[in-house]
Amino acid sequence: MTKFFKLLIAATIAIFAVGSLSACSSSDPINMSAVAAVIDVRTPAETATGYLEGALLFDIQGADFADQIETLDKAANYVVYCRSGNRAGQAIEYMQGAGFTGTLTNAGALADAATATGLNVVQ
Repeated sequence: MTKFFKLLIAATIAIFAVGSLSACSSSDPINMSAVAAVIDVRTPAETATGYLEGALLFDIQGADFADQIETLDKAANYVVYCRSGNRAGQAIEYMQGAGFTGTLTNAGALADAATATGLNVVQ
């Protein structure tokens, strides 16, 4: 293979990878009438600084996270958030692996989730 051809393949892969990325949160408001619950997957120390009103506080790093998730309706829609969207993404992957079939939305960080859901931050 020529150097040019290798570069062309690498560029094509890079463009595809960047084009297939999606943001952790959407700028569009979430239709909360279709959402069963909002789930905050941050640690208790993080949620002590504020969380969305009515959110379920399921620490993804906690020993009982799997048990908490199993109490939910697997066919329902959920909004999940954390500090940056990373752990929310991990929680969503876990939920999908556990058989959840509803829409699972990663709302990103607390401020992003508040904007998208219209819910107030409480302490």
